[in-house]
Amino acid sequence: MGWKTINGKPVFIKNKGTGAVVAGVVALGVFASAGGAVSVGGGAVAGEVAGSEVSVQLRARKAEGQKAARKGDNHGAWQRMGLRQVRQSVRQQAECVAVSFGEVREFFTRTRCSSLERMMFAIVDEAGNTAVVSVAWVGLGTAGDARDFEALMERQGSGDIRPLGAPVLEMADVEFTGLRYGSDRDGKSVTVAEAENALGSGFDHDTLDAIAEVAAYLPRI
Repeated sequence: MGWKTINGKPVFIKNKGTGAVVAGVVALGVFASAGGAVSVGGGAVAGEVAGSEVSVQLRARKAEGQKAARKGDNHGAWQRMGLRQVRQSVRQQAECVAVSFGEVREFFTRTRCSSLERMMFAIVDEAGNTAVVSVAWVGLGTAGDARDFEALMERQGSGDIRPLGAPVLEMADVEFTGLRYGSDRDGKSVTVAEAENALGSGFDHDTLDAIAEVAAYLPRI
């Protein structure tokens, strides 16, 4: 997943298609971020230095967040990212075909999934910016099926598993583009996660992408 240059043009190799959720944060808390963005004055070079510093910080926070998530520490995972989870909804769904579309749906018609659990939640930073995160844990029959499924999900325009619908978080309309995406595979199970800004929020692309990549490491509910 990410940007590549093909024939001299930047191309993003992952775009999961469209899924919508109606959401609207009901009780946003404020969480103190662990460290802040580095600000360096003095023209374009200084701006590049500042951007590099922020990028290094984000990568470090993401790595720490993933480490905590793998240990089952959801709170610690977001704390290391300078974030706080404020709302969550969970639903179990056994039929993968019914909640998928595109080539992903076609895959499930040929390769039956053994389980599907979906979750959606909202997280906030110290400035009140809010991201909506969708996570799906998919169980397959074999490790080979899991590898094939993850590879399909990584491919641009292949479809998706639909995020949970409108009523779950009581928030304003959010469209999941698949551009901020993370995945993790463990044996016969695959976790896929997506993140988007809630209405009026201002997380940048890299931060949303890091949020999705941390969310993909969260333990199965």
